[in-house]
Amino acid sequence: MLGCVTRLRRLVRLLPLQTFLLILFLFCTVSVFISAYFLYGVKRELEPSGGGVSGAEGASADSDDLRVIPSRLLPLHGVSGGPGMDPGGARTDPVVLVFVESQYSQLGQEIVAILESGRFRYRTEISPGKGDMPTLTDKERGRFTLVIYENILKYVNLDAWNRELLDKYCVEYGVGIIGFFKANENSLLSAQLKGFPLFLHSNLGLKDCMVNPKSPLLFITKSGQPLPGPLPGDDWTVFQSNHSTYEPVLLAKTQSAESISTMGQNVALLPSVVQDLGLHDGIQRVLFGNNLGFWLHKLVFVDAVAFLTGKRLSLSLERYLLVDIDDIFVGKEGTRMKVPDVKALLETQKELRTHVPNFTFNLGFSGKFFHAGSDEEDLGDDLLLSYVKEFWWFPHMWSHMQPHLFHNQSVLAEQMLLNKKFAMEHGIPTNMGYAVAPHHSGVYPVHIQLYDAWKKVWGIKVTSTEEYPHLKPARFRRGFIHSGISVLPRQTCGLFTHTIFYKDYPGSPNELDKLINGGELFLTVLLNPISIFMTHLSNYGNDRLGLYTFKSLVMFLQTWTNLKMQTLPPVQLAQKYFSLFPSERDPLWQDPCEDKRHKDIWSKEKTCDRFPKLLVIGPQKTGTTALYLFLGMHPDLTSNYPSKETFEEIQFFNGHNYHRGIDWYMEYFPLPSNTSSDYYFEKSANYFDSEVAAQRAAALLPKAKIITILINPADRAYSWYQHQRAHDDPVALKYSFHDVITADHNSPVKLRVLQNRCLVPGWYAIHLERWLNYYHSSQLLVLDGQMLKTEPASIMDKIQKFLSLTNVINYHKILAFDPKKGFWCQLLEGGKTKCLGKSKGRKYPDMDPQSQVFLREYYRDHNIELSKLLYRMGQALPSWLREELVHTR
Repeated sequence: MLGCVTRLRRLVRLLPLQTFLLILFLFCTVSVFISAYFLYGVKRELEPSGGGVSGAEGASADSDDLRVIPSRLLPLHGVSGGPGMDPGGARTDPVVLVFVESQYSQLGQEIVAILESGRFRYRTEISPGKGDMPTLTDKERGRFTLVIYENILKYVNLDAWNRELLDKYCVEYGVGIIGFFKANENSLLSAQLKGFPLFLHSNLGLKDCMVNPKSPLLFITKSGQPLPGPLPGDDWTVFQSNHSTYEPVLLAKTQSAESISTMGQNVALLPSVVQDLGLHDGIQRVLFGNNLGFWLHKLVFVDAVAFLTGKRLSLSLERYLLVDIDDIFVGKEGTRMKVPDVKALLETQKELRTHVPNFTFNLGFSGKFFHAGSDEEDLGDDLLLSYVKEFWWFPHMWSHMQPHLFHNQSVLAEQMLLNKKFAMEHGIPTNMGYAVAPHHSGVYPVHIQLYDAWKKVWGIKVTSTEEYPHLKPARFRRGFIHSGISVLPRQTCGLFTHTIFYKDYPGSPNELDKLINGGELFLTVLLNPISIFMTHLSNYGNDRLGLYTFKSLVMFLQTWTNLKMQTLPPVQLAQKYFSLFPSERDPLWQDPCEDKRHKDIWSKEKTCDRFPKLLVIGPQKTGTTALYLFLGMHPDLTSNYPSKETFEEIQFFNGHNYHRGIDWYMEYFPLPSNTSSDYYFEKSANYFDSEVAAQRAAALLPKAKIITILINPADRAYSWYQHQRAHDDPVALKYSFHDVITADHNSPVKLRVLQNRCLVPGWYAIHLERWLNYYHSSQLLVLDGQMLKTEPASIMDKIQKFLSLTNVINYHKILAFDPKKGFWCQLLEGGKTKCLGKSKGRKYPDMDPQSQVFLREYYRDHNIELSKLLYRMGQALPSWLREELVHTR
């Protein structure tokens, strides 16, 4: 090869200058012709003839002229599959990259709110001007399936390097872009979008919006009659292009009679949202001429996300609605239902069933308040019970009391039995399996006496609450299952006990209509596959706002969406919910004292002071039991009570104990004294490498301090192997240590399980990163396990400072080295020592050299990452890690 290059150089030197220039000219000419062929010949084949977005021959008032040829669409690469799923053929992770103007920008927050409501994963970045673009790929896989720009100009004006990087990524991985253009007083009235055959006309007032019925973008959005009236604001932008890559999605008229001069006199409808089919540069886009303040933009935005991700991030068309009417007999005189109101309730139910199959009002009752109104209202109660089979029924408490105030399950059961007796006497069904507690008391935070009484008296399988995990923001409400009862998220609908008359609706009747017609109530149904709405008896008497609201909502949804609405009984609804969201079955317990509403409906006999302030998380075989002993020697530190199953460890956050609830967890700690020095801690060494413990711990104990002890991961792996042998593990007894750590994927399952327990906890950086995702680095202390073994008093000084303990103990005076045991023990009076049990401090044979070499290489990269992580945390490197890093050079 080198000889060929040398001969070529000699040949070039021998050529006359004129000949060389001629050859160079011919080469350039041929290159130009080839480029021209691909740029114009091939591209023209990709671009079918036809009108563009607008212009004199563009969109007209007749929607049939809005032709869109689906074959124009460039294929999206590898984006097949269901909502939010990551099908095997996909080349990108189902994550949305959102570029926002700032952390607090309104449009950015609205974009994120919709993504969160749809349970779509996302990552936000401040829009780079000349800054670095975030990493877009991980090896051969794309990290994002969609890119959203809050301000499309930030994309258009990217520096050449980042723009080319992003565009190349989008083309190669079939990733689309959604962008918004919000005009302001500095915006040009008419301008071409830099680098695109697209003109923008800004600061317009628009009216009479309509949806292009031929747009391939539409999925949930239904095209119908124009939306009459002005659009909000006078800062709209419309788009103009004769290029066939642009097709309108939404169109509107200008409010003024004046036309836009460059668009001709015959253009009646102007595109305010356009779809770029990708024929210009291979990238599909959807551009909005305003923000998401207009409700129809939210609807189209949801469809744009679905379309550009090939339905990977998509909401289905099925919607399940359940309307609960709480306290059907509870209300003051003048607020209750009379005979005409009950008849209207039944007639509305029949009417709604023509649009929502199986629609049935679900009535909650407290029997004590039956016949507690005026004579007319009592007749309404009687008529309601004569229609008992027409509705669904569920129990509250007999006297509408809050269950969390009662700590005796038998008292709660007695109250429930009174309500059940009333139901049976009046023919009310008692087998629906659904109940709602007054004020959601006892449902969350969990009052286990309520759950037990519900199951005992009513056989309850399902309840609902608006409190999990918190009331606000509503988009975060979720379901969970506890003690065999499914808890579904409940939604409010703008109707409360005091909203009785339409004219007196808070803010004006127009506020209620806005909630229904594209507002929060509409968005609740749009973004949630299952909606359980809470209403009250008072909403169905007088002006019957409940009937007005849901009739109007259903008609609005049918007019503007393709959603298929239906109703299911609560038990079936719960089954549907957890089939859609199986990951929500397990609850995530929060600290009740961090939410005032939760604290108000939590038993006064319970206190958050009973929770630990310190967790020793492991990993196993690093000295955690010794540290547990040393911590317990401090007069201000109190450990948990021992467990019959797991001894000094509770093992709450990482296993089945978590599902027993926080009441069970608190029982492991003593009732706090009146002093402020109580500092509870617990040690469970398998928290460290658990995939769920960090998130669970941070939810319940967000202010806790975390301590982990790290020794050489090779030594930890060997110690675990010897630990298993000492406990007669048949796999450890059968195989040598080297056999265990070098086993391949074809080895027996039990061997690979032991291998994982030996090796995986030693991936220190990975596990620490998981804890740092939920706790600030200042809350986490990494201890050198070798120093804990040789200089425990110094380590305890460090811990006392970390915990900010005012009562500092000199551990040099209360610890003594026991030469027989080979480690430090508690020094008692008279010079005696109290040491750990026989199982601690065992002597093992030295690790074989082959295993040492294997593990040093195996943990090499893990140890390097650990050193980087500790540096970022501002913590010292353990002595063993410094030694290992020397060997990696």
